[in-house]
Amino acid sequence: MKVVCSQSVLSSKLAPLSRVAPSNPSHPILANILLQAEGGRLGLSVFDLSLGMQIWLDAEVKVPGAITVSAKLFSEMVSRMPNRDIEITAEDTRVILDYGSGFFEIQGMSAEEFPALPTLEDVTPVTLTAEALRRGLQGSLFAASTDETKQILTGLHVTFEVDRLEFAATDGHRLAVTVTEQPVPEALSPITIPAKSLKDLERLMAKQDGDVALRCDPTQVVFDIGNDACITSRLLEGQYPNYRQLIPKTFARQVTVERSALADALERVAILAAQKNNVVKINIDAETQELKLSAEAPQLGSGEENVPAQISGESMEVAFNVKYLLEGLKVMNSSDVQLQLNGETQPAILLPLGEAQMKYLVMPIQIRS
Repeated sequence: MKVVCSQSVLSSKLAPLSRVAPSNPSHPILANILLQAEGGRLGLSVFDLSLGMQIWLDAEVKVPGAITVSAKLFSEMVSRMPNRDIEITAEDTRVILDYGSGFFEIQGMSAEEFPALPTLEDVTPVTLTAEALRRGLQGSLFAASTDETKQILTGLHVTFEVDRLEFAATDGHRLAVTVTEQPVPEALSPITIPAKSLKDLERLMAKQDGDVALRCDPTQVVFDIGNDACITSRLLEGQYPNYRQLIPKTFARQVTVERSALADALERVAILAAQKNNVVKINIDAETQELKLSAEAPQLGSGEENVPAQISGESMEVAFNVKYLLEGLKVMNSSDVQLQLNGETQPAILLPLGEAQMKYLVMPIQIRS
């Protein structure tokens, strides 16, 4: 194999791949990156048997072929080379990277040992717009659990309907549900995809404007991002919670407030809330039409912020984990948000007004006297 490509382009393509390659793999080959030179392109693939990623870049292919090398070592070498063309040559399992003013030689492993990434080519793809997929991920992925003992909650649950997709994630204390308009040609069973896989997909799609082809079977899913990249992931097994029954149908109180004003005020009181248990108290004052946010840390101090609001319903005091509120507000793009509540221990809903259909349910924290 002999191929010439740009250092800057190769380095930028390697960045997301190096995050996927495992540092302590079950087999040494899984710590490697597969290089494939063919048809005027260089393909880069990593696969840990659960999550796989493949990215292609334009290159001058002098001799087609394939080889695998350490993903970590290869990425570090390329990132430190000067911004000029690199010639990559593979002879048996010896790989030479020549950049003009110097070269590296590293030991590789045969490409034949590298496990094939699933392609699901025999499955009819569902074509999704990048915008619909990106919006669904942004509005829900942050709420997935990181607790591996509740594995099904570490995933994002996707439901396919005739004219829309529904994305849902919960960690047991909060729930984010986002609906995006997206025609689906045929009924597909709901799937639960590991959040880790989708975070890599989200990064890979950051500048993607075209369509994304989704293929899935009962155990895995493949996202083809144009002709230049794809991500494959195993699906999570098990029954996802019936989250829709958790969302209240009616509310005794509705509070409309400017999103940035509420977020800024929460950021300030969070300084003190973080010193103890991240609890912020919210006094909903229907008489003065304002929210009074407060936090205190014993022996350190206390703070209070007042935020104007439009309040319907009676006054009440409720407490939340301030980090949960801020994380929800940060993924909303609307000017105003609405907080919908019943009682101080019942689920509350935070909605962005006038934008994509998103519901963010947060469980209050019981205030002990």
